Amino acid sequence: MAESAAWLERRGWKVRRVGVDETGLVDPADVRKALRPKPALVSVMLANHEVGTIQPVAEVARIAKAAGALVHTDATQAVGKIPVDVKALGVDYLSLSGHKFGGPKGVGALWVGRGAPVTPLLHGGGQEGGRRSGTYNTPGIAGLGVAAAFAARELAAAEERVRGLRDRLDRGIRSGAQGLRVNGHPDLRLPGHLHVSFDLIEGEALMMRLDLAGIAVSTGPACSAGEYEPSAGLKAMGFDEVRARGAVRITVGAHNTAAEIDRVIEVLPGIVADLRRSPPAWLGG
Repeated sequence: MAESAAWLERRGWKVRRVGVDETGLVDPADVRKALRPKPALVSVMLANHEVGTIQPVAEVARIAKAAGALVHTDATQAVGKIPVDVKALGVDYLSLSGHKFGGPKGVGALWVGRGAPVTPLLHGGGQEGGRRSGTYNTPGIAGLGVAAAFAARELAAAEERVRGLRDRLDRGIRSGAQGLRVNGHPDLRLPGHLHVSFDLIEGEALMMRLDLAGIAVSTGPACSAGEYEPSAGLKAMGFDEVRARGAVRITVGAHNTAAEIDRVIEVLPGIVADLRRSPPAWLGG
Protein backbone atom coordinates (compact mmCIF):
# COMPACT_ATOMS: atom_id res chain seq x y z
CA MET A 1 0.00 0.00 0.00
CA ALA A 2 2.78 2.41 0.88
CA GLU A 3 4.53 1.83 -2.44
CA SER A 4 1.26 2.18 -4.36
CA ALA A 5 0.63 5.50 -2.63
CA ALA A 6 4.14 6.67 -3.46
CA TRP A 7 3.62 5.63 -7.10
CA LEU A 8 0.44 7.73 -7.27
CA GLU A 9 2.22 10.63 -5.60
CA ARG A 10 4.94 10.59 -8.25
CA ARG A 11 2.22 10.94 -10.85
CA GLY A 12 0.75 14.04 -9.33
CA TRP A 13 -1.87 12.69 -6.92
CA LYS A 14 -2.07 14.34 -3.53
CA VAL A 15 -1.49 11.71 -0.83
CA ARG A 16 -1.97 12.16 2.90
CA ARG A 17 -0.67 9.52 5.31
CA VAL A 18 -2.22 8.91 8.71
CA GLY A 19 -0.08 7.68 11.59
CA VAL A 20 -0.75 4.99 14.17
CA ASP A 21 -0.22 4.73 17.91
CA GLU A 22 2.34 2.54 19.69
CA THR A 23 0.12 -0.52 19.26
CA GLY A 24 -0.15 0.02 15.50
CA LEU A 25 -3.77 1.18 15.70
CA VAL A 26 -5.06 4.03 13.55
CA ASP A 27 -7.41 6.55 15.14
CA PRO A 28 -10.48 7.20 12.95
CA ALA A 29 -10.50 10.79 14.22
CA ASP A 30 -7.08 11.25 12.62
CA VAL A 31 -8.50 9.95 9.35
CA ARG A 32 -11.28 12.52 9.58
CA LYS A 33 -8.74 15.32 10.10
CA ALA A 34 -6.65 14.14 7.15
CA LEU A 35 -9.48 14.16 4.61
CA ARG A 36 -9.16 16.96 2.10
CA PRO A 37 -12.16 18.37 0.23
CA LYS A 38 -13.40 15.82 -2.33
CA PRO A 39 -11.13 12.92 -1.32
CA ALA A 40 -10.84 10.18 -3.95
CA LEU A 41 -9.82 7.08 -2.00
CA VAL A 42 -9.03 5.98 1.53
CA SER A 43 -7.04 2.75 1.93
CA VAL A 44 -6.35 0.98 5.22
CA MET A 45 -5.09 -2.49 6.15
CA LEU A 46 -7.63 -4.68 7.87
CA ALA A 47 -4.87 -6.38 9.87
CA ASN A 48 -1.20 -5.45 10.13
CA HIS A 49 1.13 -8.09 8.72
CA GLU A 50 3.87 -7.48 11.28
CA VAL A 51 2.32 -7.03 14.72
CA GLY A 52 -1.16 -8.31 13.85
CA THR A 53 -3.14 -5.25 14.96
CA ILE A 54 -6.71 -5.23 13.57
CA GLN A 55 -7.83 -1.83 12.34
CA PRO A 56 -11.26 -0.20 12.84
CA VAL A 57 -12.01 -0.41 9.11
CA ALA A 58 -15.79 -0.11 9.42
CA GLU A 59 -15.53 3.17 11.35
CA VAL A 60 -12.90 4.53 8.96
CA ALA A 61 -15.13 3.59 6.03
CA ARG A 62 -18.12 5.46 7.48
CA ILE A 63 -16.03 8.60 7.93
CA ALA A 64 -14.46 8.36 4.47
CA LYS A 65 -17.73 7.72 2.67
CA ALA A 66 -19.42 10.61 4.46
CA ALA A 67 -16.70 12.79 2.92
CA GLY A 68 -17.32 11.30 -0.53
CA ALA A 69 -14.34 8.95 -0.75
CA LEU A 70 -14.17 5.39 -2.01
CA VAL A 71 -12.69 2.92 0.48
CA HIS A 72 -10.25 0.05 -0.01
CA THR A 73 -8.97 -2.39 2.57
CA ASP A 74 -6.02 -4.75 2.23
CA ALA A 75 -7.35 -7.89 3.92
CA THR A 76 -4.45 -10.12 2.93
CA GLN A 77 -3.50 -10.96 6.51
CA ALA A 78 -7.07 -11.21 7.78
CA VAL A 79 -8.90 -13.49 5.35
CA GLY A 80 -8.84 -17.03 6.65
CA LYS A 81 -7.76 -15.89 10.12
CA ILE A 82 -10.77 -13.89 11.33
CA PRO A 83 -14.33 -13.36 10.01
CA VAL A 84 -14.34 -10.85 7.14
CA ASP A 85 -17.65 -9.41 5.91
CA VAL A 86 -17.39 -6.77 3.18
CA LYS A 87 -20.90 -5.51 3.90
CA ALA A 88 -20.18 -5.04 7.60
CA LEU A 89 -16.89 -3.32 6.77
CA GLY A 90 -18.63 -0.97 4.35
CA VAL A 91 -15.76 -0.89 1.86
CA ASP A 92 -15.82 -0.54 -1.92
CA TYR A 93 -12.76 -2.69 -2.59
CA LEU A 94 -11.13 -5.55 -0.70
CA SER A 95 -7.92 -7.29 -1.78
CA LEU A 96 -6.62 -10.67 -0.62
CA SER A 97 -3.93 -13.25 -1.42
CA GLY A 98 -4.59 -16.97 -1.73
CA HIS A 99 -1.40 -18.28 -0.16
CA LYS A 100 -2.28 -16.68 3.17
CA PHE A 101 -5.08 -19.18 3.75
CA GLY A 102 -3.75 -22.30 2.06
CA GLY A 103 -4.30 -21.44 -1.60
CA PRO A 104 -1.61 -21.50 -4.30
CA LYS A 105 1.04 -18.80 -4.39
CA GLY A 106 0.78 -16.13 -7.05
CA VAL A 107 -3.01 -15.79 -7.08
CA GLY A 108 -5.19 -13.27 -5.30
CA ALA A 109 -8.52 -11.54 -5.66
CA LEU A 110 -9.99 -8.07 -5.63
CA TRP A 111 -13.56 -7.76 -4.43
CA VAL A 112 -15.27 -4.77 -6.04
CA GLY A 113 -18.53 -3.39 -4.69
CA ARG A 114 -21.47 -2.75 -6.94
CA GLY A 115 -21.00 0.52 -8.81
CA ALA A 116 -17.40 1.06 -7.64
CA PRO A 117 -15.27 2.22 -10.59
CA VAL A 118 -12.42 0.08 -11.90
CA THR A 119 -9.82 1.16 -14.46
CA PRO A 120 -8.08 -1.87 -16.02
CA LEU A 121 -4.29 -2.05 -15.99
CA LEU A 122 -4.23 -4.67 -18.76
CA HIS A 123 -6.05 -4.17 -22.06
CA GLY A 124 -6.85 -6.54 -24.88
CA GLY A 125 -9.45 -9.27 -24.92
CA GLY A 126 -11.76 -7.66 -22.40
CA GLN A 127 -11.96 -10.66 -20.06
CA GLU A 128 -13.57 -10.39 -16.62
CA GLY A 129 -16.06 -7.82 -17.83
CA GLY A 130 -13.28 -5.59 -19.11
CA ARG A 131 -11.64 -5.34 -15.69
CA ARG A 132 -8.56 -7.40 -16.59
CA SER A 133 -7.68 -8.72 -20.01
CA GLY A 134 -5.57 -11.83 -20.45
CA THR A 135 -5.84 -15.60 -20.19
CA TYR A 136 -7.41 -16.86 -17.00
CA ASN A 137 -5.16 -18.56 -14.45
CA THR A 138 -7.67 -21.38 -14.12
CA PRO A 139 -5.66 -23.65 -11.75
CA GLY A 140 -4.87 -20.70 -9.49
CA ILE A 141 -8.46 -19.47 -9.45
CA ALA A 142 -9.78 -22.95 -8.69
CA GLY A 143 -7.18 -23.47 -5.96
CA LEU A 144 -8.01 -20.14 -4.34
CA GLY A 145 -11.72 -21.00 -4.39
CA VAL A 146 -11.21 -24.40 -2.76
CA ALA A 147 -8.89 -22.92 -0.12
CA ALA A 148 -11.38 -20.13 0.63
CA ALA A 149 -14.23 -22.60 1.05
CA PHE A 150 -12.16 -24.76 3.37
CA ALA A 151 -10.96 -21.77 5.40
CA ALA A 152 -14.51 -20.48 5.80
CA ARG A 153 -15.75 -23.90 6.90
CA GLU A 154 -13.00 -24.34 9.49
CA LEU A 155 -12.64 -20.70 10.53
CA ALA A 156 -14.40 -20.66 13.92
CA ALA A 157 -12.68 -23.78 15.25
CA ALA A 158 -9.30 -22.83 13.81
CA GLU A 159 -9.46 -19.29 15.21
CA GLU A 160 -10.23 -20.54 18.72
CA ARG A 161 -7.53 -23.22 18.60
CA VAL A 162 -4.84 -20.92 17.19
CA ARG A 163 -5.61 -18.19 19.73
CA GLY A 164 -5.31 -20.74 22.52
CA LEU A 165 -1.90 -21.87 21.28
CA ARG A 166 -0.75 -18.26 20.83
CA ASP A 167 -1.80 -17.37 24.36
CA ARG A 168 -0.07 -20.47 25.70
CA LEU A 169 3.11 -19.38 23.96
CA ASP A 170 2.70 -15.81 25.21
CA ARG A 171 2.36 -16.91 28.83
CA GLY A 172 5.22 -19.37 28.53
CA ILE A 173 7.84 -17.02 27.13
CA ARG A 174 6.81 -14.18 29.45
CA SER A 175 7.46 -16.43 32.46
CA GLY A 176 10.65 -17.93 31.05
CA ALA A 177 12.48 -15.05 29.40
CA GLN A 178 13.28 -11.70 30.98
CA GLY A 179 13.39 -8.28 29.35
CA LEU A 180 10.72 -8.70 26.69
CA ARG A 181 7.81 -6.63 25.46
CA VAL A 182 4.85 -7.88 23.44
CA ASN A 183 4.14 -5.50 20.56
CA GLY A 184 0.86 -4.67 18.89
CA HIS A 185 -2.58 -4.19 20.37
CA PRO A 186 -3.22 -6.42 23.41
CA ASP A 187 -6.75 -7.30 22.31
CA LEU A 188 -7.33 -6.19 18.71
CA ARG A 189 -4.87 -8.51 16.99
CA LEU A 190 -4.87 -11.59 14.82
CA PRO A 191 -5.27 -14.85 16.75
CA GLY A 192 -1.95 -16.34 15.64
CA HIS A 193 0.34 -13.30 15.85
CA LEU A 194 2.87 -12.82 18.65
CA HIS A 195 5.35 -10.01 17.97
CA VAL A 196 7.93 -9.62 20.72
CA SER A 197 10.94 -7.39 21.37
CA PHE A 198 13.78 -8.69 23.54
CA ASP A 199 16.08 -6.17 25.21
CA LEU A 200 19.83 -6.30 24.52
CA ILE A 201 19.78 -8.86 21.73
CA GLU A 202 19.48 -8.78 17.94
CA GLY A 203 16.33 -10.28 16.46
CA GLU A 204 18.30 -11.65 13.50
CA ALA A 205 20.62 -13.57 15.81
CA LEU A 206 17.68 -14.98 17.75
CA MET A 207 15.97 -16.01 14.53
CA MET A 208 19.06 -17.90 13.33
CA ARG A 209 19.58 -19.66 16.66
CA LEU A 210 15.94 -20.72 16.75
CA ASP A 211 16.23 -21.93 13.16
CA LEU A 212 19.11 -24.21 14.19
CA ALA A 213 16.80 -25.60 16.86
CA GLY A 214 14.15 -26.35 14.23
CA ILE A 215 11.93 -23.39 15.11
CA ALA A 216 10.92 -20.92 12.39
CA VAL A 217 10.26 -17.28 13.27
CA SER A 218 10.80 -14.04 11.38
CA THR A 219 12.32 -10.72 12.31
CA GLY A 220 10.19 -7.61 12.49
CA PRO A 221 12.78 -5.24 11.06
CA ALA A 222 14.70 -5.93 7.87
CA CYS A 223 18.45 -5.84 7.24
CA SER A 224 19.83 -4.87 3.89
CA ALA A 225 23.44 -4.82 2.66
CA GLY A 226 24.69 -5.03 6.23
CA GLU A 227 22.85 -1.88 7.26
CA TYR A 228 19.99 -2.13 9.73
CA GLU A 229 16.85 -0.20 9.01
CA PRO A 230 13.63 -0.73 10.99
CA SER A 231 10.52 -1.53 8.97
CA ALA A 232 8.16 1.29 8.09
CA GLY A 233 5.57 -0.24 10.41
CA LEU A 234 7.83 -0.27 13.44
CA LYS A 235 8.98 3.28 12.64
CA ALA A 236 5.37 4.45 12.49
CA MET A 237 4.76 2.88 15.89
CA GLY A 238 7.62 4.91 17.33
CA PHE A 239 9.98 2.04 18.16
CA ASP A 240 13.47 3.05 19.20
CA GLU A 241 16.48 1.23 17.76
CA VAL A 242 16.85 -1.24 20.62
CA ARG A 243 13.20 -2.29 20.54
CA ALA A 244 13.15 -2.56 16.75
CA ARG A 245 16.37 -4.55 16.48
CA GLY A 246 15.30 -7.00 19.15
CA ALA A 247 11.96 -7.78 17.50
CA VAL A 248 10.79 -11.13 16.20
CA ARG A 249 7.42 -12.31 14.94
CA ILE A 250 6.25 -15.76 16.01
CA THR A 251 3.21 -16.83 14.01
CA VAL A 252 1.07 -19.75 15.15
CA GLY A 253 -0.92 -21.60 12.50
CA ALA A 254 -3.75 -24.11 12.41
CA HIS A 255 -1.34 -27.00 11.93
CA ASN A 256 0.85 -26.22 14.92
CA THR A 257 0.60 -28.46 17.98
CA ALA A 258 0.78 -27.89 21.72
CA ALA A 259 4.01 -29.90 21.76
CA GLU A 260 5.59 -27.48 19.27
CA ILE A 261 4.50 -24.52 21.40
CA ASP A 262 6.02 -26.12 24.49
CA ARG A 263 9.24 -26.73 22.56
CA VAL A 264 9.56 -22.99 21.86
CA ILE A 265 8.84 -22.19 25.52
CA GLU A 266 11.54 -24.65 26.54
CA VAL A 267 14.24 -23.52 24.09
CA LEU A 268 13.79 -19.77 23.71
CA PRO A 269 14.77 -18.51 27.21
CA GLY A 270 18.13 -20.27 27.09
CA ILE A 271 18.95 -18.84 23.68
CA VAL A 272 17.99 -15.34 24.80
CA ALA A 273 20.16 -15.63 27.91
CA ASP A 274 23.09 -16.93 25.84
CA LEU A 275 22.83 -14.09 23.31
CA ARG A 276 22.84 -11.52 26.10
CA ARG A 277 26.22 -12.79 27.27
CA SER A 278 27.71 -11.41 24.05
CA PRO A 279 25.80 -8.21 23.22
CA PRO A 280 25.95 -7.00 19.59
CA ALA A 281 28.38 -4.25 18.62
CA TRP A 282 25.66 -1.61 18.28
CA LEU A 283 25.01 -2.06 22.03
CA GLY A 284 28.67 -1.75 22.86
CA GLY A 285 29.23 -5.51 23.01
